[in-house]
Amino acid sequence: MTATSTINGTPAMATNPKAIVFSDWDGTITLQDSNDWLTDNLGFGVEKRKFYNAEILHERMSFSEAFKIMLDSVKTPFPECIEQLLNNIDLDPGFAVFYKWCKERNIPVVVVSSGMKPVIFALLKKLVGEEAADDIEIIANDVKIEPDGEWNIVYRDESHFGHDKSRCIKPYAELPEGKRPTMFYCGDGVSDLSAARETDLLFAKAGKDLIVYLEKMSLPYNIFHSFADINKRVDEIYSGKLTLKEAEATHTIQ
Repeated sequence: MTATSTINGTPAMATNPKAIVFSDWDGTITLQDSNDWLTDNLGFGVEKRKFYNAEILHERMSFSEAFKIMLDSVKTPFPECIEQLLNNIDLDPGFAVFYKWCKERNIPVVVVSSGMKPVIFALLKKLVGEEAADDIEIIANDVKIEPDGEWNIVYRDESHFGHDKSRCIKPYAELPEGKRPTMFYCGDGVSDLSAARETDLLFAKAGKDLIVYLEKMSLPYNIFHSFADINKRVDEIYSGKLTLKEAEATHTIQ
């Protein structure tokens, strides 16, 4: 990693890639949301979680405030939480192949998540492998474990979401022409909107909330069902078979 890339907040530029893939984690790379799973199964349950989700949706509470209440309802020790998640969270069937394809072409994959970094790392290690877990940059919230075993989420910033995902992507978006890579973003929820605006092409997961907001705001996106779809579209653009404008013109990846 070069000193320049570190100082400028662009560590993924260390190998001078032509493209970078930024992706949400929960419900995007994984089939289930790990935080929802913890709240539903080890915390105060589905109904209360849905209540707080509605509070966020109707802007009566900030995401960070409601999310902390949900996680605070989980009293299980953190190591046991991770063990439970390792047994219950599944990977998108196309992600491992897509990551390998990206690795072979010097395209960094960066996870940008409102979840917790230790959880994401543990799941990556199990589901994709230790080498991938060490290689993939994870930009997420942290966890503080107290001496008595109590644990709490530690947010990255003071924003409404506790982690404004756009902040880590802006330095890449502001790189000068000729150095700035083509940037892709993969997501499924409202917290992905600000980050997606900083990139060149957004992949939105079928059947999720993000698409509803994109349609309301008339913003371009490509719909995906699995990372096999994303792999196909990124390959088309990377190889020059398709331009970004052509990709934006259609929601569906054939």
